[in-house]
This record gives sequence, structure tokens and C-alpha cells, in this order.
Amino acid sequence: MSKTYPPPTAVIDPDPSRSWLRRAWPLVKAHRLMFGTALASSALSLLVSVQVPTLIQDALDNSITSHKVPLADYMWWLVGLTAVMLVAGFFARQLLFRTAYKIEYDLRNLMYEHLTGLSFPFYDRVQTGQLISRANSDIRSVQMYLAFAPFMLVQCGIAVVAFGYMLAISVPLAILSMLPMPLVFVTSRQMQRSMFPVSWLIQSRLADVATVVDENVNGVRVVKSFAAERRQLSLLQKAAVKVRWAYVKDTDLRARWTPAAQNLPRVGMAIVLLYGGYLAIQGGLGVGAILAFNSYLLMLQIPFTMLGMLIMMGQRASASAKRLYEVLDEKPEIVDSATAVDLEDVRGDVEFHGVRFGYADGPDVLDNFSLRMDSGETVALVGRTGSGKSTVARLLPRFYDVREGSVTVDGHDVRDVTLHSLRDTVGIVLDEPFLFSASVRDNIAYGRPDADITDIERVARLAGAHEFIMELSEGYDTVIGERGYTLSGGQRQRIAIARTLLVNPPVLVLDDATSAIDVQVEQEIHAGLRTLFAGRTTLIIAHRLSTISLADRVVLLDGGEIVADGTHAELLESTPLYAEVLAQANVEELGGVAR
Repeated sequence: MSKTYPPPTAVIDPDPSRSWLRRAWPLVKAHRLMFGTALASSALSLLVSVQVPTLIQDALDNSITSHKVPLADYMWWLVGLTAVMLVAGFFARQLLFRTAYKIEYDLRNLMYEHLTGLSFPFYDRVQTGQLISRANSDIRSVQMYLAFAPFMLVQCGIAVVAFGYMLAISVPLAILSMLPMPLVFVTSRQMQRSMFPVSWLIQSRLADVATVVDENVNGVRVVKSFAAERRQLSLLQKAAVKVRWAYVKDTDLRARWTPAAQNLPRVGMAIVLLYGGYLAIQGGLGVGAILAFNSYLLMLQIPFTMLGMLIMMGQRASASAKRLYEVLDEKPEIVDSATAVDLEDVRGDVEFHGVRFGYADGPDVLDNFSLRMDSGETVALVGRTGSGKSTVARLLPRFYDVREGSVTVDGHDVRDVTLHSLRDTVGIVLDEPFLFSASVRDNIAYGRPDADITDIERVARLAGAHEFIMELSEGYDTVIGERGYTLSGGQRQRIAIARTLLVNPPVLVLDDATSAIDVQVEQEIHAGLRTLFAGRTTLIIAHRLSTISLADRVVLLDGGEIVADGTHAELLESTPLYAEVLAQANVEELGGVAR
């Protein structure tokens, strides 16, 4: 049994008018106990560290200068403070990183869950590489900022406490040491404004590189078959050059602004040394006080050292968050209606009534398409390439919604039933089946993970796959390569057929599902298919005469409309276009064999 994992503990605020940080706040709030403990431990460690300069000041004044207190007393106090800092620092970092990874876990699961809920039209227009980039580098940028920015702000809190101690030592000296800080603020604001556009550009161009890599890895067979490696490498180089330019620009901006933001506070140190030294010479301050004051001023350097990093992380996270929200704010186009009901006790009556459909804003692919299939009937849909056959197959399980007309199952409009029950009812095998990089057993049992091996073998036999599976190195436990490319096209199709048959759908759609199977092998599995078709409504999209012979009747599609309907013999006799389509399909198949 596969291990189950808990769902995300929070979601992104759906209000797009809010800032990206406010929208992401629920993710942090969900882990507030652990995160708060981490920040509290960090604050404790810092508060203890602030006591060290005062302790050293007292040691110099009371033990070294005046010999009032034994130096060993201060040594033990220092050991105790160090121990507290070690323990608090340990818990702070451990809990902080746990929180960071929990936030990342939630973000990745939210992203994947949302992607699985989006409709086919979304994937038709979005590049896979863009999604991969957003689901990886962009999520990491947001996670880093959400988890570590508060930690850095707590670290910066040491500046307030340290400044309080500085005021206690000498008010004029403390005020003089802070004179450069307004310049630091102005510099930081300018750095923020300059870096945001570049941060957005970096993330966008990283996604472009991911797209090129993804397409070349997935399409490696096409690339190599056309000897296009150098051309594709050139495309990658162009994308990489753009990323390099953006990174160099980012580095230039940081090189311009970060040194100023980090080093302007050192002017305050020079003031301390000048004026503090004068006060020490005049007897206004002791050596211990000057040393403690200088230590506190060094503590003030930490926030300003972090300032450049914090701004950089913030701008990168802001750009990444907006790219993530572009996907998370995308609404599914195909959803259950408020009154949707489950399909139950399905007989398998299917009807397309006056259907008009086209993809996105394109022209109509189907126009006034009407077809009725009675329960248990097997219908072959035949037509030229581009006539709309596969579109019919995609409308039945409601991968897309029609522009006009309706598609019904047992009299229920598919828009009025739940998607889950509809897709449990309609099983579809595509002409180019997708297999996962898993065992043959797991691929066949994808729709029924708890299926018994006996049932898996039964459908594999019916699909004509059992024999070649047993010849694999580990039989049904053989792990096939990504997308199933370690198998032939016909073998992949047979496993895909078995996968669909295992869920035993009342309505079955075979979209050229045996196009890659040798004709002789196809004939061998026909007996099994005929047995499965009995009592099951089946739509066969085919061009082979051997496949068409499985159907009770044949429907000829042309220009998005049905132009003929009858048996194979009737159409051969009455419809010249039918014979022409079959002849053309035969020529194309023979040409493919010849090649």
C-alpha cells in the first residue's frame, strides 16, 4: 500500500488585490507555533549576546582597573551566557529550517493540486518549462523569504537593544554614531527600486531556459532524427545569454548599492573612535565603556550587512510570488456545476446533439454534429485527417465544453454531472498513450491501484499484452522508461488498452488505439476486444478496415459534420467519399511501412 502524505496546512489568500506578502501570510500562520518558537529562541540568543559587552566592560572596570571583583566571577558569567546562546541558537536554527521546509512543502503541494485541477485549455496555451520553473525556483525564492526574512528582522532587532545600551553609556556619542543612518535608508530604497525589475527578468528568463531544456529532453528523438542538435543548442545558448545578462545586471546593481548600504555605518565607527577617544582622554569615559560602545556599534553593523541580502531576497521573492500567483489565480474552465449529480447505474446511451465546437478562439472543428449510440453499441468514426474525429473523443469525457448543442450520457448533459463520475464512466485510449516511469503492473493498475494481479493479467491478455510482458526482464514488475519509450509503440498501446479495460468503464473510446499495432497482432486481440465490447457502448476512431470491422455501424465525418451513417458494406456501396477515405488511409499506412 502506498504511503499517504498530509495535505497542505493552509492556502494562499485568494484576493488578488492584496500584496503578495499578505496573500502568502496564511502559509506562515499555519506554522506559527514552530516559527514563533524559532524566532523567540533567536531573540533570546541575541538578547543574551547583547549582555556580553556590558559584562566585559564591568570586568575591565571592576576587575582589571579597580580590582573590586575577582575576574573569575565574570569568566563564569561569560561561560553561562555562552551556553545559553548555544542552546537557544541550536533550537532557533533547527526550528527555523523545519518551518522553511514545511512552507515549501505546502507551496509545492498547493501548486501541484491546483495544476491538476486546471482544464485542458490551460495546458494548450502554457509551456511546460514555464510551469516547471515556477514550481521549482520560484517556490524556493518565496519560501526563502517567508522563512528567513523574519529571522533576519529579529537579528536586526539587536540594533534597537544595542542602541539602548549605547544611549546608556553616552547620549551624545550614540546620536553622533547614528548620523550616517538616514543615508543608509535612502541607499536601501534606491537599491530596492532598481533591483525589482531585474529580479522579475531573471525568473522569467530562467523559465525560458527550463522550457528549452524540457522540450529538448522530451523531444530528443525528434531532435536527433533531424540532426538538429546544434540548432537546439543555439536556442539554448541564446536563452542562456539572456539569463547571463540579467544576472550580470543584478550583480552590477548589487555591486553599486550594497557596499554603500553596508559600509556607511562604518562612518559612525570613525566618529566613535574620534569623539569617544576625546572623551576618554578628558576622563569623561572609561576604557571599558569605549570598548563596550565599540562592540555595540559592531552589532549595529549586522543589520546593515544583512540589509542588502534582505532587499535582494525580497525583490526576488516578490517577482517569484507574482509568477506563482499568475498560475494559482488561474480558474479552471471545466468544473462541476453547483447542481451536478453523480452518474449511477450507467446503461451507456450516448448522444451528441447539434454540437458546435472549436478550440480556444479558433474556427469551428465540429458544426451541427449529431450522433446517437445506444447502450452496448459499437460505432466506428471514420474521416480524413483533421475532420474532427479526435475532437469528438475529447468532448465525451468533457475535456472541453461545447460552444453549442449538448453531449449526453443516459440522457444527462455531461455539464450537469460530476467530472469524477463522468470520467469513471467514460474510458478513453489515445493514439499516443502516455505511460509512467513505473512498473508495467503499476501502469496497468493506474486507474485501480488496489487491483489484484489476476485482474491485471486478465486485461493484459485481452489487450494482447501478456506475452510480451512476460518476455520482459522482470515481467509485470519491469520498470519501463520515461513515457514508456523502452517499449515499442504497439506495446505501449496494448498496455494503455489494458489500463483502460481494468477500470471496466460502461462507455469506451478507442482513439486510433491500435494504430501502432501490427495488423497481425491486432487480429489476435480482436477476439478479446469483441468480448469486451459486448454490453459496452464503444466509439472506435479508426482508419483500418480490420478495426472498422469490429463496429456494428460506421459513421463518416467530413468538415465537422456527419455525411454518412450505416454499415461498412452500405457505405462502400452508397458513399464514394468513404471508399476514398479508406483508400487514402491505406496508402498512408503502406507508406509508413515502406519508410
